[in-house]
Amino acid sequence: MGNPLKVAVIGVGHLGKEHARLYTQIKNIKLVAVVDANENQANTIGRKLDAKVLTDYHSLLGEVDAVSIATPTATHFEIARDFLAARTHVLLEKPMTSSLDTAQKLVELAQQNNRKLQIGHIERFNPALNEILKRNIRPIYIEAMRIGQFKFRSGDIGVVLDLMIHDIDIINLLTKSEVEKVDAVGLNVLGSHEDIANARITYACGCVANITASRASLKALRQIRIFTPEHYISLDYGTLQARIVTKPPDVNLENINLQKTIPEKFLGLSFEEILFHRILKVENLTMKATQEQLGAELESFIRCIEEDRQPVVSGEDGLKAIRIASMIQQDIQKNLERAKAKL
Repeated sequence: MGNPLKVAVIGVGHLGKEHARLYTQIKNIKLVAVVDANENQANTIGRKLDAKVLTDYHSLLGEVDAVSIATPTATHFEIARDFLAARTHVLLEKPMTSSLDTAQKLVELAQQNNRKLQIGHIERFNPALNEILKRNIRPIYIEAMRIGQFKFRSGDIGVVLDLMIHDIDIINLLTKSEVEKVDAVGLNVLGSHEDIANARITYACGCVANITASRASLKALRQIRIFTPEHYISLDYGTLQARIVTKPPDVNLENINLQKTIPEKFLGLSFEEILFHRILKVENLTMKATQEQLGAELESFIRCIEEDRQPVVSGEDGLKAIRIASMIQQDIQKNLERAKAKL
């Protein structure tokens, strides 16, 4: 292997400090600097990891090979723009930016400078999700729910960009289709941005997705349910557990027609026994994380640079998620104004 890649982390707060820690565990990487506007925080992380400490990133432009940017969303565009212009590879935490226009500009800048731009949609590295993706599914309906308590971070954006963006990206990956229609509602309960949101998205492929996100809930939940002509899939991102119910190729449910009556061969059996034990195939999966998802994400970013290949979550992927998030935000605002007008 050649000389180690020189890497810096911009923003070493709650998430950025984990970027910095994990970079020190990747082969052929040298964490040369950590940057944070909070000098005490920068000093704490820098001393622990033997990295240069800075409160301003500008002196690093042109001096490092790659950066992770884990600063507040409002600063993403300016910092990523400066490093891409300096021909530095960028891993930019989600959401990519707070506007469609700035996201588009970053994609163009990465292309112009032939640099990797990877967006930090970490669920792409969830082992349970990746097990499901092996099955080449064709979704026709998807339900996703991502709720929890506000962590007093990401207060500069609403829940659509803060939490729902994860599920938007995953559903884009599953459908591989463009959006035809968005219907959305949302409420702000903690401040000026929406904290609860629901969106119903219709895709050109015919799939409909219903997504709920909240950061004003008493419990935490990250789940997705996927319905296809051949499968029903339930995935819990947090526990890494999934249930996959499959209709075998030789089964014709219309011929069995449970809606009409119980076939004679199933008499005396419960509905559960008939459908889930005699007719359909049920797999219960519990995945074990072989490494931290964030570590897998960072290592993938580095390997993309070394092997000159497309990131797992490209700038274009991030841009598509921002585009749909913008449509959702616009419909939320439209419906809020309509509701206020009727009061």
